[in-house]
Amino acid sequence: MNVGRPSFEDDFGGAYLLVEPGQFNLGDEVGSGHPNESPVKTVEITEPFFLGVRPVTQAQWGSIMGSNPSKFQDGWISGLRPVESISYNDIELFLERVNEIKNEFIGFRGVWRLPSEAEWEYVAKAGTSTRWSFGNKDSELDAHGWHAGNSGATTREVGVKKANPWGFYDMHGLVYEITSDSWESSHKNHHGTQVPVSANIVSSIVAKGGSWFTESDSTRASSRRKLGSNERKDGVGMRLLWEPVEPID
Repeated sequence: MNVGRPSFEDDFGGAYLLVEPGQFNLGDEVGSGHPNESPVKTVEITEPFFLGVRPVTQAQWGSIMGSNPSKFQDGWISGLRPVESISYNDIELFLERVNEIKNEFIGFRGVWRLPSEAEWEYVAKAGTSTRWSFGNKDSELDAHGWHAGNSGATTREVGVKKANPWGFYDMHGLVYEITSDSWESSHKNHHGTQVPVSANIVSSIVAKGGSWFTESDSTRASSRRKLGSNERKDGVGMRLLWEPVEPID
């Protein structure tokens, strides 16, 4: 996969890159992770999708919702920082509004949604099996992500650090990113597809990627945390996925 693959931009300056089907191992492949990252499960990504190159910014959220819940709004560049202090339920309303505005790109009608945990980790690993997409040494993390050791106790602008091998920024650190999966305490019952693991009542969901206030271990590609569906934290944000559904006549 290379960065020259199909892409598009939305009306708010967000860029989206095609993620092609493939196979990967969900979970901790190195053996140094938390028990909730095991057992390792082989997952088939069968349907292509377009994922945001960067997390959703405060400017984009504010344009859609008419308000900005984020804690870190100081400075003229705050609009380029990731939106945070949002819950899974807040995102449901955001997605409803985004889908009403525009859902046609590159000759297809589609739907905006959150990535599943499997889709998110597939992109975060970007064809690798190491702790991070850049390798196993946390000494190299500073060049790729914002975390407790280099953030200065605040969020930063999106897309400043190095991209991963597939061209996506901020997959390691900055803000946790909410997925569409219900929380399970392990991968034991994962079904091996890109479809989210969902319960009838979603009380807790999976967030991925670590944040500006977490230590390096939490920013690993397979790391995951439990978050209540109504819970808002200043280190939790989101990344948009657009799924093509049908060609435009």
